[in-house]
Formats: sequence, C-alpha cells, structure tokens
Amino acid sequence: MASNYTEASIKTLSSLEHIRLRPGMYIGRLGNGNHAEDGIYVLLKETIDNSIDEFMMGQGKKIEVEITDRSVKVRDYGRGIPLGKLVDCVSIINTGAKYDSETFQKAVGLNGVGQKAVNALSLNYRAQAVREGETKVVDFEKGKLKSQSRVTKTDERNGTLIEFTPDEALFGKDFKFRLEFIEDMLWNYAFLNRGLTLTLNGKPFKSANGLKDLLTKELSGEPLYPIIHLEGDDIEIAVTHGNHYGEEYWSFVNGQHTTMGGTHLAAFREAFVATLRNHFKKEFDAADVRQSIDAAIVVRVQEPVFESQTKTKLGSTEVGPKGPTIKEFVGKFVQQALDTYLHKNRETAEIIRKKIEENEHERKELAGIRNIAKERAKKASLHNKKLRDCRLHLGDKNPRAEESTLFIVEGDSAAGSLTATRDVQTQAVFALKGKPLNTYGLTKKVIYENEEFHLLQAALNIEDGLDGLRYNKIVIATDADVDGMHIRLLLLSFFLQFFPDVIRNNHLFILQTPLFRVRNKKVTKYCYSEQEKQAAVTALGASHEITRFKGLGEISAGEFKDFIGENIRLDPINLHHLYSSDELLSFFMGKNTQERQEFIIENLRVEKDLIEAIA
Repeated sequence: MASNYTEASIKTLSSLEHIRLRPGMYIGRLGNGNHAEDGIYVLLKETIDNSIDEFMMGQGKKIEVEITDRSVKVRDYGRGIPLGKLVDCVSIINTGAKYDSETFQKAVGLNGVGQKAVNALSLNYRAQAVREGETKVVDFEKGKLKSQSRVTKTDERNGTLIEFTPDEALFGKDFKFRLEFIEDMLWNYAFLNRGLTLTLNGKPFKSANGLKDLLTKELSGEPLYPIIHLEGDDIEIAVTHGNHYGEEYWSFVNGQHTTMGGTHLAAFREAFVATLRNHFKKEFDAADVRQSIDAAIVVRVQEPVFESQTKTKLGSTEVGPKGPTIKEFVGKFVQQALDTYLHKNRETAEIIRKKIEENEHERKELAGIRNIAKERAKKASLHNKKLRDCRLHLGDKNPRAEESTLFIVEGDSAAGSLTATRDVQTQAVFALKGKPLNTYGLTKKVIYENEEFHLLQAALNIEDGLDGLRYNKIVIATDADVDGMHIRLLLLSFFLQFFPDVIRNNHLFILQTPLFRVRNKKVTKYCYSEQEKQAAVTALGASHEITRFKGLGEISAGEFKDFIGENIRLDPINLHHLYSSDELLSFFMGKNTQERQEFIIENLRVEKDLIEAIA
C-alpha cells in the first residue's frame, strides 16, 4: 500500500543536512580510501585547491600537508582567509571570494561549496587564518560550530591552516589514507605550478619542467622520440609516442586533474590528428595517428564549467566571457606550435610518420584476424563456454551496477565453488583452463588467435576501449601456491601489455583468500598470513586444529561465501611508482635473461639456510 503523500512529506534540509545526507553530490563517491577517487581524497583536494588558487594569484610559494593516522593538516602561506569571515567561508554554502573574477581570475573552486563539504563530512574540523600579525581559530564537529577564538596577536606568517578528520560514520571504520595516492596528487600540483613546493610529512614535491616532468614520470616505457614540450599563454602540452596499446592522456584545467577529460582534451585529440595530416600531406586514419600516444595538456580558462562538483570533466566551451572557443584556442595553438616544432626537428617528425604507418599496417592486419576469430566464436558458441555471467553490469541504470565484479579463476573446481556461492546479481566467474599463454613480446593479434584471451576480452567487452567495460572490478582469484602466482603474473602481463587502462583506471584487483583455518569446537578463524595464524592459535588455546588451504577448490562453497561477500579482501593493482613496465615485463616475463639468472642465484635460499636464519 502506498504511503500518504501530504504536506508533511515535504522536507527542507539545511545545507549541512543535505551534504551529509547526499555526500555523493558533493564529493562523488565515499569509499574507504582504496580507490584514488574515493571521497577522503576529494576532501583533501578541495582543501589544497584553495591553497593552489592563492599561489596562482602570486601569494605563497609553499604548501605543507601532514597526514597523521586519519587526520589531515594543510598549511599554506597565502593571504589567509579574512578573519571576520572565517566562520562563514568554511561553513556557509555559496560563500567565497571566487565569485569575483578579478580576485581569482582562473581559480579551480568557483562554487563556494568545496570547503563547506569538507567541514560537513568531517568528524572534527579546525580552521585557522593568519593575516598581518593577527589570527583566529574556529572548531567544528560534523559541520556544527563548537567554538571560535577571539582575534589575537601572532608572529606567524600569513596564511591558512585547515585540519580535519573524515567522519568514519560516513567513510567506514576501516577507511585510511594511502600515501601513494596523495603523492600522485601532490606531484600533479607540482607539475602544474612551477615555483611551488609542496611537502607531505616533510617530503618535498617540486617540478622545474612542468608537464614534461609529468610525462617522464608517468611513461610506462621508453618514448619513441624525445618528449615534445610546447608552452603558450594559458596552455601547455607535452606529447610523445610509446610502444604500448591504447591512448594515454593526463588533462588539467586551472590545475584541476580532469580524469574524465572534457572539451579541452577532445580539442587536443582532434587538433593533433589534423596537424599531422596537414604536416605530412596525407589523410591518415585518426586511430593510427593516436595509437600509443602519451600526452598531457593543461589549459587555464576564466570561470570554468565542470560537469559535476568533483570537477573531473570540463564542460566549458569558451576560454572566457569574451574569448575564443576552447576548440579554437587549443586547435590554433597545436596547429602552429606543433607544426613549427616538427619542421625544426625532422628526425622526430620521421619517427612519428613511421609509427603512424606501422599502426596502420597492424590495424589492417588485425581487422582480418578479428573477423575470422568472430566467425569461429559464433559457429562454436564459444562465448558461453568460460563465463558464468551475472545479471547487472557496469553502466546499467541500477544502484548496484557499481558492484559488478568478474572473478578470473583457474580451473573448474575453483569456478564451481565460487559459482555456487556468488551473488548472481553482481558477481560473474570466468574459468581459465590451466596456465594462460605468456604474451610478452607478442602483438595484439594473439588475443584473436588465442581462444582463452579472445573470450576474456569478449567477456570484459574492452576490444574497443573501456567505454563498454561490463564489470567495475576484475578480480584475479588464483591459488596461493607457485602455480597460482605464475598464472597471476601471466594475467598481469596480459593486462599491462594490451589493456593498461584497465589498471590505470583502478579496475584490476587480486583476491586475498585465507591460507589457514584455525578452529576448535566453538570458534573458527580464517587467517591470511603466518602472523594471523599464530595469533589465532594463541587465542584458541591447546584444543585447536589447523587446516592449510592450498587452492580455492579446497574451500567449500559454504566457506567461500565469507571471502567474496562483505568481508572480501582485495588488493588493488595500480601503476603507481611503476616507472617502466616494459623493463619489468622484460625481466620477469621475457626469455631467461642473464639478469634474471643472476638475480635468482644471488637471492636463492635453501631450506637449511632458512631454518638457521629463523633459529
């Protein structure tokens, strides 16, 4: 029976109540910190953005970030929030100086929302402003003002100090900051703001060469030619090609990392193709021009319009109220600057031309192989052979679509246990047959010639990029033994070589499964390490028994349910601090190299040595 719809059904929430009730509107997702775009990092970013805007206005050349347990401190040395407006600026929505474009010409935060969301979603929040020898401190709890000091004299330098602890009632009791995500964030700020020094717990982040430094850090292998670095008024571009598959971009607006791209990135992709076609006087296919590209672009525009509060995609079409369109602005700069560069650097131009022609040759070769593979799969109905699919997929209009997960397991035994106990709405299973092929050094046509990889690609629907990806999480679930580790490496090699975007966009995970079961007649404990096992043995006392799990197939369906439900343990795979995946793959997955042989010999430990070391 439908509930009554009356005047009493209509509610008006305060801005604080609305932020806490609908945090997704303000920070995107909540999460526990395992994903680079989880809300706790948005809170940090919103805070640092204000300090960056001060630097962009010529105020303060240092920003200090401290992460202690779950608490954050951000100190800048800008002008400091005006003391009389300190409470309003951090707690009353739609309050700020950035509506005045003369004060903040090309700022990131324009809506007067960000810092208020940080305050509202924090268990504890403190703001201190220092201006011209005077200071004031305000304290909040869950967005509500608890105390404010009087204005007092101080010897501190001008600036603002923000301290906050995200509310575990919103982000979960197990949330934590991962420093590698924060380091990447600070590096991006440094690359985009030359002359600025940021520190994380005392560690400095500073860049002398802007986007050129960014690309150098992020490249997964050696570039085919020296990075092309182009700079103009309110625009900077760095670009090269590599030997990987796909296109890699890092795009920014006014210092904001637009991970979803937007009008500026679309303009660059189009202008890059048009410029090379014009330069070489040949109508190359756009896909051949951009295949294996690595590029970074930043533009600075007045009053940018983003497609959401989290500012991950630029929606603006104009550079400013009286300026050209973004497409015209970016297109004109690329056409002139890149064409001039190529005329002056003929060796680089020739390398680019050869790369485009190689891409064209491989694309045409793949087209024939792809058609044959599709026909073969169609006739044999192979698409249903390996996959036990789920009902909801990424992109479906259902709140649970984000939970969609594909488990890649070895063998039918593990697949059977997992299939019997999975959530059929959101969890799918793909069964491997033995060890997959080592793809290192092979071209993309191996995907179509190898049945297993062809079916995996089809299950994921990533043949033409990530736009059609059917699962938010791809989980490698192999046994905790030598063979399982080998299969894990072979799968990682496959994704690194052919679909690095799956890893770069945080879709790939390793499933942790228990190594031991320790139990007595009353209590059962599952342990994921030797240390956990020892702790369980101590807790259960003398009447315990220990079971060692070697493979997923040994775990009963009833037990498996505990490991893929609410208590699932997933290790995210990412490319952070991986400066050369080419070099890494060559070492681990290439033919027996002298370096690998020497490494094994130098690090080999026999059982006797281990026993003596433990003793």
